[in-house]
Amino acid sequence: MSPAPGMKPRSDPGMNQLFFAFPGNLETPTGGYGYDRRIIAGLRDLGWRVELVPLGEGFPQPSAMTLASAEKQLAALPSSALVVIDGLAFGVMVAAAQELCNDLRLIALVHHPLCLENGLTPEKAEAMRESEHKALAFARHVIVTSPATARQVADLFGYPADRVTVVLPGTDRPEAIPRERSNVVRLLSVGTIVPRKGYDLLFQALSAMPDNNWHLEIVGGLDADPECYRSLRSQIEGLGLAGGITFRGAVSPEDLTGFYSNADVFVLASRYEGYGMAYTEALAHGLPVIGSGAGAVRDTLPEGASIYCGVENVGALREALALLITDTAARSQMASAARMAAAALPGWPDAAAQFARTLQELAE
Repeated sequence: MSPAPGMKPRSDPGMNQLFFAFPGNLETPTGGYGYDRRIIAGLRDLGWRVELVPLGEGFPQPSAMTLASAEKQLAALPSSALVVIDGLAFGVMVAAAQELCNDLRLIALVHHPLCLENGLTPEKAEAMRESEHKALAFARHVIVTSPATARQVADLFGYPADRVTVVLPGTDRPEAIPRERSNVVRLLSVGTIVPRKGYDLLFQALSAMPDNNWHLEIVGGLDADPECYRSLRSQIEGLGLAGGITFRGAVSPEDLTGFYSNADVFVLASRYEGYGMAYTEALAHGLPVIGSGAGAVRDTLPEGASIYCGVENVGALREALALLITDTAARSQMASAARMAAAALPGWPDAAAQFARTLQELAE
């Protein structure tokens, strides 16, 4: 029977239907968008009908016009629809969440709290925290990508722990391939060029290394924060590292695999990560890992296969780099441990199945 004039159609909970709302471009090559894409594909493989709802550009600082358009799109969804909204947008959509929470079953997917992004002024960080706090109050459930983020959702926003589900990212397990020996240790870092990724810390640490026995490849988008990229280029010149560092920009997932396969050591000097998919991808490719940062980093890095360097600790980064650049045996031992550690990580089908179970419980 058709709905009465002016009424929205009701969704059929028996159809396993989900609306997945996201900001920006879903194909953006970052860990957060990569998680979204793989979960969506996995849900569809499990028989879910997933319809995409693009919310527009500019999040988490969208224009008033973009916010209004995003709310209009969500308001047009069927009554009682199950809707996952990526946290990059959800955290600043307070008015929409309040308006729609009784008509839609809203689920926030929080990769990491918005207020913990580096480079925010204290006033902006507090505004972000307050906004996300208010918005999450209207979510029926929150899905996060790590236990560390689950704790932060509780501590920062007072969200009930029994309404939070951790769905760890999956990790692909490529076949082991022999690496060609080289006189130069090939370092790899993967992450968008923004202050949170700590490339400035990494460059400081590398400035003490001899410049003839290593080379660093950086894979990650250059356009997210042009001022950060300019500052890093200037830092490289000032430290005399121009010949040892290459920015590759954003690459496709297929090409990224090649970078992992050609590297000897993975290093990412983050200040904070909600999970750190690049770390687990490196482990799965059999790379010894050097990592740093708050959030989930310490939990993500397994002993024996990695060296955790704390938060903004350039000295610890320098020591770890010196060890793995100069000690072939240490690299080999940690590479073997990395493969073993990766075998215990969940795959993407596991992640999608857990995500689906959470949705099914909410749908019922």
